[in-house]
Amino acid sequence: MIKLRKIEPKDQERVLDILTDDVGKQTYMLPDFINRNDAIPLFLRLSAMSDDPSVYVRAIDLNGSLIGFLNHTELQPDAIELGYIIHPDFRHKGYMTQALKLAIGELFAMGYRNILTGAFSCNAASIRVMEKCAMMRQQRLESIEYRGQTHECVYYSIRNQEETKC
Repeated sequence: MIKLRKIEPKDQERVLDILTDDVGKQTYMLPDFINRNDAIPLFLRLSAMSDDPSVYVRAIDLNGSLIGFLNHTELQPDAIELGYIIHPDFRHKGYMTQALKLAIGELFAMGYRNILTGAFSCNAASIRVMEKCAMMRQQRLESIEYRGQTHECVYYSIRNQEETKC
């Protein structure tokens, strides 16, 4: 069963797997770490941020083990933009969809009225996750330079329907 929680010290090796995965680095904007040790400071930062209530960083937990994480990429008083990534062994199994649905519920309960996510237009799996979470494609498109290539980024959002019923 999927749940969201803080990133803990025991998660370090799994997070380093994610941060240094060549496939993940193609779609989740990460520094190009030379080796695993270079990624440790980012793990420590993510772990510390997951303890900070003013930001949003959550481990995706499956039966007590971290399999991915979600994090804010932009915060506004009533809106948040999220990024997410999953360990290569757990891709294409529906876990990210479950995790994003949990995050959406948690963020709405925290008072956010609009949740935004983005993906490179070539990342069909991530786009499908957003669609399965009832997110709607936005007209916003951006060209982003990443790893020497220009990528078209598409955005999806969902609004808290309880807030819009007023």
